[in-house]
Amino acid sequence: MKKGGNPQNLKPFKKGQSGNPKGRPKKLPKLDELLAEVLGTESKGKTIAENILRSLQKQAMKGNVKAAELLLDRAYGKAKQSLDVSGDLNLNVSDTKFTIKTKGKQ
Repeated sequence: MKKGGNPQNLKPFKKGQSGNPKGRPKKLPKLDELLAEVLGTESKGKTIAENILRSLQKQAMKGNVKAAELLLDRAYGKAKQSLDVSGDLNLNVSDTKFTIKTKGKQ
């Protein structure tokens, strides 16, 4: 511990007192409406959102993997990844010891 520190800062909160009395900060006012307005604005007969998607599509067709990944993830959801676990896992919780043995694909 640093010398000269304030010992008041090292004490836990009093019972019934929140550590964050003001709560979570509010989001920007009307952010949803602002985004809808900006992305819904028409340019050359198409919305800005549609122009962004078309641009991503063109980039993906040219081989931009990030653009393709973004489009596919938004359209179909992220691909599920499987996890193959094998071996022993030792887990200590309090004074109780658990041993979990797993068998993976071999």
